[in-house]
Amino acid sequence: MNARDFKQLSICALAFVALGFLPWAGSGYLMTMAISVAMFGVLATSWALFSGPTHYISLATGAFYGVGSYVVATGIEVLPYPVLLLLAAFLGGVLALLVGLATLRLSGVYFVIFTLGLAEFVRQIITWVQNNFTGSKGLYVLTDLTDRDIYWQLLALGALVALVGWAVRRSRLGFALRIIGDDEVVAAHSGIHAPFAKVTLFVISGVFAALVGAVMAPRFTYIEPSIAFSSELSFQVVIMALLGGLHRLWGPLVGVIPFTILWELVSASFPTQTVLLLGLSFLLIVYFIPQGFVGLLEKLWRRKNAPGESGHD
Repeated sequence: MNARDFKQLSICALAFVALGFLPWAGSGYLMTMAISVAMFGVLATSWALFSGPTHYISLATGAFYGVGSYVVATGIEVLPYPVLLLLAAFLGGVLALLVGLATLRLSGVYFVIFTLGLAEFVRQIITWVQNNFTGSKGLYVLTDLTDRDIYWQLLALGALVALVGWAVRRSRLGFALRIIGDDEVVAAHSGIHAPFAKVTLFVISGVFAALVGAVMAPRFTYIEPSIAFSSELSFQVVIMALLGGLHRLWGPLVGVIPFTILWELVSASFPTQTVLLLGLSFLLIVYFIPQGFVGLLEKLWRRKNAPGESGHD
C-alpha cells in the first residue's frame, strides 16, 4: 500500500464514521431516506463489482435479496440474528455459485434473460411451498431492531463492499476481469481462466445482495414472496449503477443518491406507473449518458483541459 492508497482509505473511513452520526442529526423521514440510500448504495456497488468490468448485465439482484430476507423471516424465532446473517450470506453465495456455473458461459441477452427469470423462479417455488405446507402467504419478522440499527448495519456493509471493491480492483483478479470485459477471447489466449474469475465476482455480488435482504427484513415486519423477490428492485439497482457510472468504484453512489430521492417523489405521485418510468429511465440513461454522470464529468473535464481548447491561438 502506497501513500496515495493510505490517503484514499483514510478519507473513506472518516466519511463512513461521519455518516454513522446521521441518526442523531435528522428526523424520521431523513432516517428513512438514509436507509434507502444506504441499501441501494450497497446493492449498486456490489452489482458494479461484477457487471462493471465484465459488461454482463445481471438482473439477479432481486433473487439474492429475497433469499436473504426469507432466511431471516424463517429463522428469526429459532436462531440468533447474527447467525441468520451468516446463513443468508452463505445461501446467497451458494445460489450465486450455482447460477454462475450454469450461466456465465452464456453471454449477451441469454445471460440477461436467465438472471431476470431467476427471481421469479425462486418466488414461485417459495409461494408453492407456503401455500401447500405452511398455510400462509407470508411471514412476520418481529425483532427489537430499530431503524438506527438497520442503518448502521447497512453502513457497515457499505464500508465492507467498498473495501472489497478496492482490494479486487488492485488484485490480479481485477486485472483479469478488465481484460475479460474488453475481449474474452484475448483473455482466454492470455491464460486467464475466465469462468473462474467471473463466478468469483458473481458470488461476491450475490453474498452482499443477500446480506442486504437479511438486514432489511426486520424493517418490513411482514414479508411475502412478492415483496422479497422483486424484479423492480433488480432494475432499480442496474439503473442507479449505470446512472452514476461503472468505471469508478464510487460511481454507483453518484447515481444512487439523486435517483433514490427522485424515485421517492415519483413513486408517491405516480404509484401505478413505476414500471413504465423505470423502463423510460433505463432508455434515457443508455442513450444520453452511457458512461454515467462520472464518465460525463470526466469527459467534460478532459475537454476543458485539453491543449488548444482554451480559445487562444
